[in-house]
Amino acid sequence: MPRKTPIFPGPRTARGAVLAVLLSNADQAGAEPLRGRVTLAAIVRALKRKYHWPIETTSFPSNAVDGRATWATVYSLPEDVIAAALDQSGRDWLRSAAGG
Repeated sequence: MPRKTPIFPGPRTARGAVLAVLLSNADQAGAEPLRGRVTLAAIVRALKRKYHWPIETTSFPSNAVDGRATWATVYSLPEDVIAAALDQSGRDWLRSAAGG
């Protein structure tokens, strides 16, 4: 099946905030742009399925603050996807997502 071209969500949405972090190749600690409305996993799922972004997921064992064993998940975009997105309209989209 051919790979679909990724679509940019609204820049001022929770999906846009998460995609902006992924495109900037920066680390996102916690779920700051979400403010408890929806999980980060649900947003990543929508970005993958509805917007066709090839987000990679890596999970590994970790410890919760209270000492319990848990899993941590890291989401990222491949370098070539970031470069292609920025070369298209991604730089302008990132500026609008940042409010500039």
